[in-house]
Amino acid sequence: MAFRILALSALVAKLSYAEPYNTFDGPGFPACNDAIAVHNPSTVDEMINLVRNAAANGTPVRASGKGHMWYDTMCSDNATVIIRTENVNKISDFSLEEGATDGSVMIEAGVTFFQIAEYLHERGASVGYTLVNWNITLAGSVAMGAHRSSLREDSMVAAGALELHVIDGNGDLKVIKRDNGDDEWLAASTSLGLLGVIARMKFKIYPDFKVYAEQKTLSEKEVLEGDIYGLIAPYATANLWWWPHMHKFHQRYYDRVPTNTSDQEGFQSTFSVTEVEAGAASALLNAGKYLATSNMLSENIFFDLWSKPNFREKTTNEEITEWPVYGWNYDVLIGGLYPGYGTEWDYGLRGLTLELAFPVTQANAVLNRVRKAFDDEFWQNGKYMTSTYRSGINIKFGKPYFDLLGQVTYDTADGADWNKGAMMFDFPTFKPSVGDGLRYNEPFYPKLAKTLIEEFPCRPHWTKNTREVFQWSKGNLDADHLARFKAVRQKFDPKGIFKSVVGEILELY
Repeated sequence: MAFRILALSALVAKLSYAEPYNTFDGPGFPACNDAIAVHNPSTVDEMINLVRNAAANGTPVRASGKGHMWYDTMCSDNATVIIRTENVNKISDFSLEEGATDGSVMIEAGVTFFQIAEYLHERGASVGYTLVNWNITLAGSVAMGAHRSSLREDSMVAAGALELHVIDGNGDLKVIKRDNGDDEWLAASTSLGLLGVIARMKFKIYPDFKVYAEQKTLSEKEVLEGDIYGLIAPYATANLWWWPHMHKFHQRYYDRVPTNTSDQEGFQSTFSVTEVEAGAASALLNAGKYLATSNMLSENIFFDLWSKPNFREKTTNEEITEWPVYGWNYDVLIGGLYPGYGTEWDYGLRGLTLELAFPVTQANAVLNRVRKAFDDEFWQNGKYMTSTYRSGINIKFGKPYFDLLGQVTYDTADGADWNKGAMMFDFPTFKPSVGDGLRYNEPFYPKLAKTLIEEFPCRPHWTKNTREVFQWSKGNLDADHLARFKAVRQKFDPKGIFKSVVGEILELY
């Protein structure tokens, strides 16, 4: 039976020749450069058989969720088999007793935030604040060390995991239970997919609740010379959006409210655009490849749009025009797409990213250094630098969470104080679709990354950076953590079939 399943899967999914496996941005944006097969299993047993087959043949294999990936770092540069987890998406074993403060649920590899949120809401439950954007899989989020923007509440998605069921390099299913004294757990919490395929997770859940969203506009001086920790820490989740050309920030924050506070059911969408909106934005941003004034105009337009609530009333789909906004946990904190709308990438708007995490105690110094870099480009090179993303530069935050390779871990050899949490500098930029495809003043972006990495203790986001950024930043990682992780990796994957470019750069092989 197993052989028949593998044969059928190979017949359907086998590529006629090696070719790139693309990110969600499509052709021209590979996550892997040399995929020799892409499989779409629908059960955990099928995934186990695919891994066993790859292990028997010595073929590299990687699991892929919904593709929250920007660069060609997901695989190694050797011919690789891809296991797409999207169709392995059962939810079971829901347990939340009436009056209990928490419970649990079992979810498979391909379950997205959309799926789990809807499933839990129907049952009066939620995953609390251990959320990450939109339609990403929870298993992929744990593997990549993903986080929500909070200094007060658990924000690492891994913080909600109670068990991880991992298919190791031999094709065996290992159950790793939460134990902060166990290096297997500490490695699995941010595994980078190097231990194996996360097949299932037992996840912590809570009774559902309502929240409010509020937003204020701040001057750049209020943030750069102010108490950044104090702007964020009091709230369940909060972040800053930076508009450097306008010298302004938006501060958006959320917290819990009693269910009867408001009948409003707000639904957020960061990504929803119409084809007409996308076309207008594309024309203006592509012009910004050549003209700084186009980028300056773009930032002004985006700032005005982002000043208004990007929310609709879920029950009527009517636009919400005033802050604060009220609604159910997931709908307000994450949301999704408005009915009839598409995403930016559906309409050809592509982006590149840079994300680095710093101790929040150094937040002011980091952002002032970025401000200086922007100013230097003008005074030294005559180049106006702006944000070219619809919500500005995203400044996020993470509560401390101890594991080996996470962005918000602590007690590391760099001597920095990570115990109050981390600030993530998330700098998305528009990638032109005209000419050579390079951004306006392209050399600025790697120069900024290298400057920040050399001058501050920092850690990279594992899916939002180039190979060069990983090379530059690996010296900032704790050598003992890397060695302990490598020991677990060798135990789980002795043949190295789950290797990736990131793992190779970190010298884990």
